[in-house]
Amino acid sequence: MSKFNIMVVEDESIVAKDIQQSLKKLGYNVVDVCSTAEAAIVSAKEKKPDLILMDIMLKGEKSGIDAAEEIKSIISVPIVFLTAYADESTLNKAKITEPYGYIIKPFKEIELHTTIEMAIYKHNKVSEVKKERDLFFSMIENQSTNDMIFIKSNSKFIKLKTDEICYVEALKDYVTVNTPTAKYTIHTTMKDIENKLPSNQFIRAHRSFIVRMDKIKAIDNPSLIMEPDNKIIPIGGSYKDTLLQKLNML
Repeated sequence: MSKFNIMVVEDESIVAKDIQQSLKKLGYNVVDVCSTAEAAIVSAKEKKPDLILMDIMLKGEKSGIDAAEEIKSIISVPIVFLTAYADESTLNKAKITEPYGYIIKPFKEIELHTTIEMAIYKHNKVSEVKKERDLFFSMIENQSTNDMIFIKSNSKFIKLKTDEICYVEALKDYVTVNTPTAKYTIHTTMKDIENKLPSNQFIRAHRSFIVRMDKIKAIDNPSLIMEPDNKIIPIGGSYKDTLLQKLNML
């Protein structure tokens, strides 16, 4: 197991000591133990831990929720809240900081270990996706022409000519870029894709579909029939007028 660096923010000294001992027993490295939100903010910026265990209710002007919000604006780190009680009002406030978990005190070592491992794993995966997405759009923005796009496939980016794309479809948190011979799934949004594809070649036909205009075979209102496989794509009501006007209808 990797020896992750953990920071503990807990204002009860006995509880903080118990957590520190449990973490060391589980093989983690405790980089700091803070008792106030202010100290935690300074320490997090300096130590840059792999994860922070943050008590929600801290003594002083700022709560653990305040500290978590400020820390997240400075560094990217998963935060797991510790709390002796979880009333609805407190949890709703804590949700805003998008924590990677909650642990109700008192807790067992196995619960502590599982929560930490899952939080760090999830945070690393989210970071990887963000880096890939940033690289993806950076590559697109740096292109000198609009006749190509880079798509991630099997852990690498491949060049795809835009005239090969038939349509793009939204699937929850992902979109699929469809060509006559392949389908590429990437983690992004339709808005981002729409902004990157050349507007003189592509148009939004529906909230879930972007189509290449010269791949439209026929219009069978309220649907489009696409080349080359006669794929049926619905025309969204809010996109209809712009779509028909751009297609030079007679």
